[in-house]
Amino acid sequence: MVCENPTDEELRPILAKAKTIAVVGLSDDPERTSNKVATIMQNSGYRIIPVNPKVGRILGETSYSRLQDIPDEIDIINVFRRPEYLPSIAEDAIETNCKVFWAQLGISNEDACELLQQHDFTVVMDKCIKVAYQQLINI
Repeated sequence: MVCENPTDEELRPILAKAKTIAVVGLSDDPERTSNKVATIMQNSGYRIIPVNPKVGRILGETSYSRLQDIPDEIDIINVFRRPEYLPSIAEDAIETNCKVFWAQLGISNEDACELLQQHDFTVVMDKCIKVAYQQLINI
């Protein structure tokens, strides 16, 4: 099975309707890509919920150890972790109320994709959410 990303026409309403993005692997270092992307998305109006067990707060928001610990509704799960971690993150995602799993540019894993699709997730892999937002919404 090959994991194919949704089309731009499918991604546009997802990004337009989303309000909350849980960012797995969000760094508190402003020089890291995860922090830069999350900051831009936060400045674009999204609520960013950090998922990083090593840090208490990032970008003014409480950081959670696991996706399942987030008490609020999540619209998009955005992942900044190496590909080998995606299957376990996908298992965590299945236990949330979210149905969109987005792995950042350079990150993909077929096993995670297949598992998520079996649970009716929209799966995006190897694509930057900030670039997609800028191309599809903030044009």
